[in-house]
Amino acid sequence: MSDAVKLTPLGAIVLALLNEGDMHPYEMMRLLRKRRDDRMVRVSNGTFYHTVARLERDGLIAEVGVDRDGNRPERTTYTLQPAALPVLTDWVRRGLGNADRAAEFRVALAEAHNLPRAEVIELLGARHETLREERDQLHQKLEQARTRGVPEQFLIEVDRHVAMLSGELSWSAGLLERLADPGFAWVGDRLTPAAGAAASDPDSP
Repeated sequence: MSDAVKLTPLGAIVLALLNEGDMHPYEMMRLLRKRRDDRMVRVSNGTFYHTVARLERDGLIAEVGVDRDGNRPERTTYTLQPAALPVLTDWVRRGLGNADRAAEFRVALAEAHNLPRAEVIELLGARHETLREERDQLHQKLEQARTRGVPEQFLIEVDRHVAMLSGELSWSAGLLERLADPGFAWVGDRLTPAAGAAASDPDSP
């Protein structure tokens, strides 16, 4: 597998689905749509099969069998390769800390349970501070523009951006508070930040 493998949000979703068990593309698409994960990424049959083919070419998934149901076309079942989970968790790690790319963040958040709780809190906390600084700077510029007498009609988009950031910050603060509560169930509690980092390091023993 090339060291230059780059996951797309859809690629990350495919790996996460196969982490639940071996599946064929039709079953993966059915689950994706049933769970409404297509809210986060645009999915067509073409893009999905292209993504699966690229993941196989990059050595992250592999064929494990072909079956046929009645007169339907043959369906190829795929499984994760050993390199897949470290790539997925590293992608989630970067996505959670990204305050700019909304699509990547949404998918990373949906798969955040693949990381230890403490690491997720750290990453989301850093993102929260980045968003807060952006909100405060925009709010300051907005108020300065109003003080200079800039007509409100020219400030509508900035005003919306400030409001959206404020809403995101309110939600983010609430999530961080819930994550800090040991009673909030978290699959990643079986991991530690050190173990997660080692799992994503190809040179680790």
